[in-house]
Amino acid sequence: MNKIWNFLRSMRFGIILLLLIALCSVAGSVIPQQREIAYYAQNYAQLHPAILFLKLNNVFESWYFIVLLALLCLNLTLCSVVRVVALAKDKRLLQRAGLMKDSEQLTEAGMEKLKAHLTKELHCKATPVGENTVYSKRLYGRWGTFLTHFAILLTVVFGALALYLPTVTDETCMPGEAITMPDDTKITVESFRIENDSGDLDYSSEIRVTLPDGRESEVSRIRVNYPMHFGPYKIYQQTYGTAGSVTAENVENGEKEDFTLTESVFLTLDGQNGLWYDALYPGYILGEDGNITLINNMVGSYEDPVYQVQLAENGEYISALAFPGDEFEVGGLKVRFNAPVDYPGLRIKHTPTVVNILLLAAFTLMTVGLYITFFLQPVVVKVSPTGYAVGGPKPEGMRLQLEELLGSDLRKQSNEEESP
Repeated sequence: MNKIWNFLRSMRFGIILLLLIALCSVAGSVIPQQREIAYYAQNYAQLHPAILFLKLNNVFESWYFIVLLALLCLNLTLCSVVRVVALAKDKRLLQRAGLMKDSEQLTEAGMEKLKAHLTKELHCKATPVGENTVYSKRLYGRWGTFLTHFAILLTVVFGALALYLPTVTDETCMPGEAITMPDDTKITVESFRIENDSGDLDYSSEIRVTLPDGRESEVSRIRVNYPMHFGPYKIYQQTYGTAGSVTAENVENGEKEDFTLTESVFLTLDGQNGLWYDALYPGYILGEDGNITLINNMVGSYEDPVYQVQLAENGEYISALAFPGDEFEVGGLKVRFNAPVDYPGLRIKHTPTVVNILLLAAFTLMTVGLYITFFLQPVVVKVSPTGYAVGGPKPEGMRLQLEELLGSDLRKQSNEEESP
């Protein structure tokens, strides 16, 4: 049982867990997460069965990733408990330091030089212990490793909160329009493109975010796996779509209105006569006999878009195809078909502000702990009437410093040193 306990709180186990978590995180970054099964079948032909079986399509919510996080929290908790218990029991550090045997013997001149160095240059506090004196400084430095481990534990816990507490919303938005979130944050889609200037596929949106307090982000371009961060929001380029676009004009008074069509709709003035919009197709094939075969699927922008509509007038319905630039007049309504509009599908992730504050506090505490650990080591030196000994958690540095200072005043080394 002790072997299991010691292994669970060992550094080796912690490093193994960190490596496994890092591997999962890499997989979650390389493989787009939470897409439809068809996406993985199309883009990872032979690998998609393994991706789905290992849940690499949703790594961060998989059972094994959650278990790894829980085990890392256990490891860090045990490490922190062991350290704080050891520090709590170490209240008699100075008394035990006063009982150390001298590791070096000094001449009278060396003794004076040592005391002057400890008090005037290092500004150590002198504490009498029997006939000896213990000079100490920065005893709080012993807590550096505990603070570091505790801060790492808090970072993992708060990081898990940041991973599992956020609300995720999927929204579509036409270029030039904005989405208003429940907290009145506005997310504006300045533009969207499927292809870049070279004609290569490049699903990307230009986004601007305005928070309720008036803070406004710069316009940022987001792509798949390259989201935008601003305030409590993280916005991903999730998917895309293509919508029909028409301009409807009232023939009688000349009033015009533009419509973006994403589903079937009836454009009418009187509720009976008008134009039914059924669907938009990305292209067509013109046969030798003059018949048109519509193309259902196409990757990228629609090259030869075709509108499928029905004209309703006096109870009769006539099916028709329309191309950008075509016009139909029915029921006093003139409908002009425009070029389709590409629009993005956004995944909007909102993390509670308090979680970000807690994460920042954990990182700050970790920085403080690391600084104390490496730069504020305790100084503990016992000085007897004839010699001295260096104690503390890591005495090597101080020992070498004093040996260099007192080299000519050292007498023959006597007994082995004993550190508290």
